[in-house]
Amino acid sequence: MKRYLSSQMLSDLSEKMIVLTGPRQVGKTTLSKELMQHYQRPQYLNWDVPADCRILSEQSWSPRADLLVMDEIHKMPKWKQYLKGVYDARLDGQAILVTGSARMETFRQSGESLAGRYFHLRLHPFSVREWIELSDCSPDDALDRLIERGGMPEPFLASDLVQAERWRKQYFTDLVREDILEFSRIHEVRAMRLLLEMLRQRVGSPLSIASLARDLQVSPNTVTKYIDILEALYIIFLVRPYHRNVARAILKEPKIYFFDTAYVLGDDAVQWENACATMLLKHAHYEQDVLGQATSLHYLRTKEGVEVDFMLCENDEPTQLIECKHADYRPASALIRFSALFPNADAIQLVRELRQEEYRNSVMVVKGAAWLAELKA
Repeated sequence: MKRYLSSQMLSDLSEKMIVLTGPRQVGKTTLSKELMQHYQRPQYLNWDVPADCRILSEQSWSPRADLLVMDEIHKMPKWKQYLKGVYDARLDGQAILVTGSARMETFRQSGESLAGRYFHLRLHPFSVREWIELSDCSPDDALDRLIERGGMPEPFLASDLVQAERWRKQYFTDLVREDILEFSRIHEVRAMRLLLEMLRQRVGSPLSIASLARDLQVSPNTVTKYIDILEALYIIFLVRPYHRNVARAILKEPKIYFFDTAYVLGDDAVQWENACATMLLKHAHYEQDVLGQATSLHYLRTKEGVEVDFMLCENDEPTQLIECKHADYRPASALIRFSALFPNADAIQLVRELRQEEYRNSVMVVKGAAWLAELKA
């Protein structure tokens, strides 16, 4: 199955090394092997496979390989220095693709810089736009399937919902038992499992580190570390409040969302907001990674608690204010208020269940699925 990054990756591989990251089982290996079909002598090596690990350590892969795919290489000591050496010593015309589940830019190790040698691409779960392009279904049908099953390929493509739920249960068990242990100690796994369950019920709300620390009976710094790990493993992502002063924005409470919408505990409105968040982030990352644009995703909130769910910015300038509603077609008062403060930004209310689109009080009230289908990815 051809994913949305396939064509771009084929183009980029002729110029630089590609570092492809994304959630576990989002389809990085499948995409890599699909790209291998475009080469005459590709070679796939996984650091977790003992035989491949030896070949990687000794750099004894075939000298005739025109594409080298290196999976989970960030687990190697001094991996940055290793990749710099491999890239600089590669044969003419040899393409290199590096994949990994953990966000390689977060858990950096000391060593040589890779600056100027690679393109970083982030692979996301399926979105409304991507599934429409693959299946030719309607936006509403694509959205319903995404919210019910999440966008991870295996449950999304499963024959029935039972198989999807069986996959999800095993997926998060393995994440806690295996991946999280890469970055934490055994005695911390129980606390992180509890934190993960707590976060499932806090989607879309400003995240209080102090409150979570009290509930878990650990220090705020420990909770921050745990959240950093969950974010680095592409389990969750944070949306921070917009503020022109970046330092102040970082100090304010972020909102938390899951890459897998179907894992969220909440009503239809919460699941709808999480689904929108995942697709807006995918859109922003696509514009950053593929188009080189300075697109960022935020939310808006005043000290009085007046809030708009999302804001898309270009070069830190607001371009779109976005409020998510399940069935309410009346323009949100907060959206009307903020649209006056940011007159150059489009004010958009995404409604999942809407009979008729309209423009009222400077707000475009639109069908959510159809609007999401027009995002870049």
